[in-house]
Amino acid sequence: MNKKVLHVDDDPQILRIVGKQLSNAGYEVISLDQPEKAMKTLLDSSIRVCILDIEMPRINGLDLLRDIKQYDGGIQVIMLTGLVTLSTVLDSMRFGAEGCLFKPVTEFEPLIEVLTAAFEKNERWWIALHDLKQRQLA
Repeated sequence: MNKKVLHVDDDPQILRIVGKQLSNAGYEVISLDQPEKAMKTLLDSSIRVCILDIEMPRINGLDLLRDIKQYDGGIQVIMLTGLVTLSTVLDSMRFGAEGCLFKPVTEFEPLIEVLTAAFEKNERWWIALHDLKQRQLA
């Protein structure tokens, strides 16, 4: 299974720390500190799982989440934010995020668990689409 993740955050230190931990866990991480380049990166690299910060300059992470889901609802998005509010969680879920985790990240196990579930969900969707195509051909 391709374990490529796009991580978008305007904080280079967060990108570095999360990228290192996820790489150690076997993920290929593309870190991006310019949220306005996220959609092009997704289009160019066929990434199916993203981690987004919410409060970023130029593009808010919730707006980026909506753009991603409008482009392809099958891309799994996990919010990783320092904006700890009930509305953050509710808006993230309402717009289609798979999970909403909070910074600072001191334990990476919850993030790894959400990533694993996101990749498994993505794999199930691809299998269902393949099965549908096979049925249509038969």
